[in-house]
Amino acid sequence: MRPSQVQIDFGTPPGTPPRTSSEFEEIPYPVTHPSYFKTAHNYKHEESLPLHHMNEDTSTRRRVARGPGSSGGFMSGDEHESEMHYDDDGKDVYSKPSPARSRVSSGRVHRPPPPPPTSISEFISQNLEHLPPVIYTLLSCWTRFHKIGHANTVVWDEAHFGKFGSHYLKREFYFDVHPPLGKMLVGLAGLLSGYNGNFEFKSGVEYDENVPYVAMRVMMATFGVALVPLGWYTAVELGMSSWSCHLVALMVLCDVAWLAISRFILLDSMLLFFTFTTVFLLTKFHNQQYQSFSFDWWMWLAFTGISIGCVTSVKWIGLFVTAVVGLYTIEDLWEKFGDLRMTNRDQIRHWAARVLCLIILPILVYMLSFKLHFMILNHSGPGDSTMSSLFQAHLVGNDFGKNPREIAIGSKVTLKGMGWGGGLLHSHVQTYPVGSGQQQVTCYHYKDDNNHWTILPTWEAPEYNPNGELQFLQDGDVIRLQHVPTTRHLHSHTVAAPVTKLNNEVSGYGNSTVGDFHDYWVVEVVDDIKQGPREHVTKIHSLTTRLRFKHQALGCYLYAANAVLPQWGFKQLEVSCTKEDNPDDMHTYWNVESHWNDRLPLGDAKFYKSPFLRDFWHLNVAMMTSNNALIPDPDKEDILASAPTDWPWMRLGLRMCGWGDNQTKYYLLGTPVIWWGGTVSLIVFVVVLGIYLFRHQRKYIDMTLQQWNHFLYVGKIAGYGWFLHYFPFFIMGRVTYVHHYLPTLYFSVLMFAHLLDHFIFSARWKDSTKRVAFGICAFLIVGNFWWFRGMAWGIDGPINDHWGLLWRKTWNIYNA
Repeated sequence: MRPSQVQIDFGTPPGTPPRTSSEFEEIPYPVTHPSYFKTAHNYKHEESLPLHHMNEDTSTRRRVARGPGSSGGFMSGDEHESEMHYDDDGKDVYSKPSPARSRVSSGRVHRPPPPPPTSISEFISQNLEHLPPVIYTLLSCWTRFHKIGHANTVVWDEAHFGKFGSHYLKREFYFDVHPPLGKMLVGLAGLLSGYNGNFEFKSGVEYDENVPYVAMRVMMATFGVALVPLGWYTAVELGMSSWSCHLVALMVLCDVAWLAISRFILLDSMLLFFTFTTVFLLTKFHNQQYQSFSFDWWMWLAFTGISIGCVTSVKWIGLFVTAVVGLYTIEDLWEKFGDLRMTNRDQIRHWAARVLCLIILPILVYMLSFKLHFMILNHSGPGDSTMSSLFQAHLVGNDFGKNPREIAIGSKVTLKGMGWGGGLLHSHVQTYPVGSGQQQVTCYHYKDDNNHWTILPTWEAPEYNPNGELQFLQDGDVIRLQHVPTTRHLHSHTVAAPVTKLNNEVSGYGNSTVGDFHDYWVVEVVDDIKQGPREHVTKIHSLTTRLRFKHQALGCYLYAANAVLPQWGFKQLEVSCTKEDNPDDMHTYWNVESHWNDRLPLGDAKFYKSPFLRDFWHLNVAMMTSNNALIPDPDKEDILASAPTDWPWMRLGLRMCGWGDNQTKYYLLGTPVIWWGGTVSLIVFVVVLGIYLFRHQRKYIDMTLQQWNHFLYVGKIAGYGWFLHYFPFFIMGRVTYVHHYLPTLYFSVLMFAHLLDHFIFSARWKDSTKRVAFGICAFLIVGNFWWFRGMAWGIDGPINDHWGLLWRKTWNIYNA
């Protein structure tokens, strides 16, 4: 039998003070623990750091209020604090608190959808949030369409893009440095408005009555109209307060530069539209991260990829906003990679989804635009020569496919460089101002009689007899190439080439009776698309046989890369003789394009087929080559050009048309308070971020974790977006203009609104203070717009009669 328990009291040891509850460790229970709810309300409004090594004043300053407020504002509380839970399912060693499966800690606050409305009044009340963007959209229609046909002349780059739209209507192939989607939409606008495509769009020329230029401008301006609601809803998805959403919409509505660029037949309104949609769709996807792989998650991710494909299909500047999405995706996947609760299967699914929707899908959209481009432009046009000879053979109106197939001595030919972006072997009467001083030989991208060459035997061989026996060109033959218009021979010697100094110069030398052994070239067959490898090629054919021309005396190869001659060479491509014998160098490959020989039978186009992928790649390389050639000319002053350093502070604008007293004048310049405010906000954000990081290191807590995440999220979207759209222009060699800054401006606008939201509208200021701050900002934005509205709507009469527009002395608004 167990003895009864005995309780013995030894008393309190002498000198020991009574123990209090504060000496025991307080254990923070998870939210799922029932004991949590008994004490949670005692800690809801205050959180403090350990007070050891701190005096009372320091510890007081290092507490943070956690009461009601907005998400992420300075001095604000935590209105949307997400609860934490512990997951000890299997990996308890690595378990750590994580947000409950509700929403991400940045962006728009997720709210459950309202119940279906049972009456019209209930439907209206549920959708009142959409009333402001509707009003702003109507105002955007007014600003974009007001006086849109006032100038009845071709304004600025309408001379280019209107002409490209005409080519689509006439289905003529042309070449331009930009991808085709935007120009196809210009052509579609012309088609829908009844334009027949026969106007030449010469700069400054008055439109005739058969050109519905007003309707075409309205269709282009519709993309500009859509910028305003996109700006509003992007601010909403970023989690900004309604005050800041209004300011974003107002800034997009009232910027004079965005307004002016949207009112003409240009690509910029479409570029801005797809840039805005990409940012908007990215924020929509971000707010679906709490429910990965749901229908909405897949939908917004796929739409983001489609928008990326569209923006890059308008202009390559769209790659900058693609980089913003890429940085967001890398950070997102890196965070998921560190989540040890996520299974390997889900990790793979996340990676596969991004590859599919953000890489493969945009590429397919981009390629689709070129496929449509080739399908529509199936007639011969001014841009034929930028494409391969095989591609041109299938164009309606092109006779390459009917040229004699087999090449013979005495044939007149044109030679096409097969390197990416290559042109036609060309010569003209102008001579080199450096080197030998002999006649220039270049590569030229347009059809011209100066591209014609005759294949002749060597000087020692019997003179060519046009009535003698036909002698077909074979692999290893030694020939002369005589320039038809000038009778000079294709010639090379040990003089250095003018641009590629390591190569020998290629020139035009002699005449029909004068020449030497430096005119001799050895024909080397590479392969033939139809006949196969070199050993299977029995006869050299036009279009399909790839050739190399080796200088017999020097051993160098005829070479045409992408080196551009100076102005004395008319910016054409340099042709030289490379000493390096690289059989795989495409820049040493040539093919016979045009071929004339009355003694040979005509060919048949059915023998020629050009694959889409080769044409797609060829055109993109040609675009890149031409784009890189758009460099500032030191011999000329471009009064329209500006440097990237001029843009953030609006140092220079751009005259979009003639500046005569009888002309309607348009000046591309932004609304100062928007541009300057956006630039200042970028600087302020960097300073504030640095201060927050220093204070965090010293254990000051200025905001909750959710507020900090929100502050960083919006700041990174705006900051990275601005940086990636702006700084690439410093490393570009091409000429730049102020309109290149317009996509960049959007991110400074978002940053401006974000900081106002952080410090004022989402902070714990009185509502009256917020109303005053909003009123001041709105007044400055609208007032600035109204003051400079004439720059976008048109200024009539002598420009010097319109006073008050010269806010900076560097603006060339007034005539001297």
